[in-house]
This record gives sequence, structure tokens and C-alpha cells, in this order.
Amino acid sequence: MKESILDVLLYLFEHYFTNEDVAPDVRDRDSLQKDLLQAGFSPAEINRAFDWLEALDNGRPGDRPARVNGPTRIFHGPELDKLDIEARGFLVYLEHHGILDADQRELVLDRAMALDQDEIDLDDLKWVVLMVLFNQPGAEAAYAWMETQIFSDEPEPLH
Repeated sequence: MKESILDVLLYLFEHYFTNEDVAPDVRDRDSLQKDLLQAGFSPAEINRAFDWLEALDNGRPGDRPARVNGPTRIFHGPELDKLDIEARGFLVYLEHHGILDADQRELVLDRAMALDQDEIDLDDLKWVVLMVLFNQPGAEAAYAWMETQIFSDEPEPLH
């Protein structure tokens, strides 16, 4: 089975990070790595997923204010190759409607580009956005809205 970083991340996200029943001591890297190996993921993919998460954590905005109403984001080169038109349009939509600010958008782009996939479609990007928002202090409402976009058969419109 060819698993990707995203497969490992989704497994972690669904089984540990959003599961309040999991004891905090089970979330340390060694125990998570052991569980991931038992679940059938390769050590290389597990290590890359942990590196991805570490970079996500390092990308948290500090005390700087969020950039709002900045310049329009122009996608170029590898971004155009990797992100399909729906994914790029969705990012613009999220920023335009205040779900993501410009810094969060850039973090989403950085984390999407760091995935070991040749192409990122809309569904993959939604998961990346959800993981980024989960990691952002003060983004609870945006996270909840994004969660409905992924798990609902009929996504919630933005008012």
C-alpha cells in the first residue's frame, strides 16, 4: 500500500488530535509512532508526517496582527502545478469570506505544498485547512465552519 503524508496526518487527526477520550500522555511522539507502525504506516512516512506537524506548529502566528485586506494572492509555478483550480478557488473564497486571514492562507499553502503528492485536489486541501485551523488559537469558529464543509453531505453556506 502506498500511503502518503496526508494519510498519516488524517489518521492522527481522526484518532488522536480531535478525540477528547485519548489521554494526553498517549499523544507523545514515541507512543504515536508505535501506534502508527502498528496501523501499518511506514517509518519514513511517519517521520515525514511528524516533520510536517512540527513545521505547522512553527508556522503559528505570534503576537503579530493578522493581515486583512492585503494584496490579491497570485498563484505561480509549482502552486499552479500542484493545486487544481477548485483548490485555488477555494482558498481565495476562504480568505474573501474571513475564514482564513492572509497569514493563515500562506500557512495552508506552505503545508499543502509540503505534502508528498503531485496534485492536491479540493478534498485534500480542505483537510489541510482543517488541520491548520485546528492549530490556530482563536480560530474555533472558522474551524467549526470548515468541519461542516468536510463532514456534512450538504455544506453549510457562509452568510
